[in-house]
Amino acid sequence: MDAHGNSPKAKLGRLGAHLDCDPEVILVGEAPGWRGAAVSGVAFTCEDQILSGAIPRVARGYERLSGYAGGPFKEGSAAAVWEILYEVGLAEKAVLWNAIQMHPHLPDNPLCNRTPSTSEVMEGKPAMLALRAAFPKAKLVAIGKKSQGLMDRMGLACDLSVRHPSYGGKPEFQASMRAAFGRRALPN
Repeated sequence: MDAHGNSPKAKLGRLGAHLDCDPEVILVGEAPGWRGAAVSGVAFTCEDQILSGAIPRVARGYERLSGYAGGPFKEGSAAAVWEILYEVGLAEKAVLWNAIQMHPHLPDNPLCNRTPSTSEVMEGKPAMLALRAAFPKAKLVAIGKKSQGLMDRMGLACDLSVRHPSYGGKPEFQASMRAAFGRRALPN
């Protein structure tokens, strides 16, 4: 449930601002998560990041985006993705996207995520192809095996596939991003 001011139009506005760049990289996830893009409108971006003004090109939010108690929502994968983008100098030059644009969840339970069906994946194909056509020079990076599989089903070749940062994958994900974009880890 979105908060009163977090309409589809508000989410599209944030997404439009996020896409307003000439990206070097497009990072593609599977689908919007219930604590991330389903609330913010931007892949791998959570309510807390919008409210804190942490996302380049996206205006800082001043009101809750979600109407659920216990927020603002934070999302671990969103934090891991933006952390490495800032570290390797790509935050201003990245577009984050999901292979499908809808939030797949169990019936009557929007506070969960489920694997999208094949038909749902294919509904995302036109938008994914349009995004690729809009930014043909950007490197296309699949985040996770599921995203890679979805991209394969859509007939899109990725320049790189990296481990998803969830379920303990953050170190491997971030190391792969550092290796791919020629940056070294910062000193501890």
